[in-house]
Amino acid sequence: MQSEKGKNEDVMESLSVEIVNPNAKTLLYNLAAMNLIHIKNQPTLESMLATLRRNEAHVPSLEEITQEVELVRQARYDRKNQNHN
Repeated sequence: MQSEKGKNEDVMESLSVEIVNPNAKTLLYNLAAMNLIHIKNQPTLESMLATLRRNEAHVPSLEEITQEVELVRQARYDRKNQNHN
């Protein structure tokens, strides 16, 4: 790509493409084969959920979350009352 002054610039741009015609997918893969573009597959919802579920043992319980929220609220309340006194 050339700039206004005629100098070459290395510009990398990312685009999200919705394929309407199956022939377009073939064209994209042909461009990738010519090293003109790189195709990165986006993770599917299923793969993201699988990743999250692998860490399921580290998920805090509802009681632990509630306790933490109450501690934060109390600290906020205490700071607010300190500023008014």
